[in-house]
Amino acid sequence: MKPVLGIDFGGSSIKGALVDVAEGRLASERARIVTPNPATPARVADVMAQMVDSFADEIGDGPVGVAIPAVVQHGTTRSAANIDPAWIDLDAQQLLTDRLGRASILVNDADAAGMCEAKYGAAVGQEGVVLMSTLGTGIGSALISGGRLVPNTEFGHIEMNGGDAEQQASSGRKDVLGLSYEEWLPLIEQYFQTVEQLLWPDLIVVGGGISRDSDKFLPHMNLRTRIVPAQHLNDAGVIGAAWVAHHHPDGL
Repeated sequence: MKPVLGIDFGGSSIKGALVDVAEGRLASERARIVTPNPATPARVADVMAQMVDSFADEIGDGPVGVAIPAVVQHGTTRSAANIDPAWIDLDAQQLLTDRLGRASILVNDADAAGMCEAKYGAAVGQEGVVLMSTLGTGIGSALISGGRLVPNTEFGHIEMNGGDAEQQASSGRKDVLGLSYEEWLPLIEQYFQTVEQLLWPDLIVVGGGISRDSDKFLPHMNLRTRIVPAQHLNDAGVIGAAWVAHHHPDGL
């Protein structure tokens, strides 16, 4: 089986790597290119084309999976989190397919990370409801029930203290305010307690860059739900995007 190229398009960088979708692991070194500013569709597509060219020999005419910080409905991006607003209501899947010269399957970035952890990581074999929460500039979410994804959830935007939860509790907000883990803990704990009341998950998996420091906050949370760090950390989006491209060539 040929490896599949997964690309994770974020507000600060565009990362890509070959993925062994049978084993759920990277099959190459990860390439990283700074996200253009502004991150317009045309400029981002050019960067992705450059990345595809660098892996062309290994993937042949195979598809590309792209994780993007946006709601994705049938290939159309309906929102734009920390990227250019020109992505809103754009047939982005067709644009990238045309520019990259191969099938390009788009998926919300948190959904990609969630599928990675459900198929290859911390949520493998978990029964019931799994919530994947990616903590970064905002709070991404992926909801998986009985092994099946409910795409495009936006639980980072639930109401908390009369405002948007991710504007108060994300790790990005922690950094902006210069909070210590002890100072941030009550905010992120309150967020997860609120989510528990809405969803009653059986497992919460925490991803995003801050998950590598999970020992500084996860063990100190007062939750009824078991909460664990993602196994694949920042590679989850790349791996999950490749998995979607391989198993769902028509998109989620």
